[in-house]
Amino acid sequence: MRIGQLAAETGASVRALRHYEAAGLLGSERAANGYRVYNGGAVVRVRNIRRLLAAGLTLEDVREFLPCLDGDVAAAPPAPAGLEVARRRLAVLDARIAEQLAARERLVAALRAAGEQPPPPPGPSDPLVAERYARGKCPVDVRGEA
Repeated sequence: MRIGQLAAETGASVRALRHYEAAGLLGSERAANGYRVYNGGAVVRVRNIRRLLAAGLTLEDVREFLPCLDGDVAAAPPAPAGLEVARRRLAVLDARIAEQLAARERLVAALRAAGEQPPPPPGPSDPLVAERYARGKCPVDVRGEA
């Protein structure tokens, strides 16, 4: 199948498919006319790549899953290496969230100092969760607190 058909079947853009190929996550052959040609398994592979990216992993993280990208990644039992990748990525995301929350608090303080009422923090509609979220707690962790 050609790149346009693969894009249509997977929901990935042609540009994303080229990017996955450049990153070594997807392979293709070249037809006599120079067009990329993908085998039928590319649909499953691209869907798995997109699923992992949507979960918050990077292309570098996805590279760790190369041996299983052609199977059912969602239904497969978690492997220790995959769990470690997820733990590392979650730690990075938590750090970024904390940095963004600290920056938000600095802006809130500046607005209050200027006599402005800042908007409420984004996040869950549960007031207890929203309050903890605003204090810098990770939204994933707040439900476990008493």
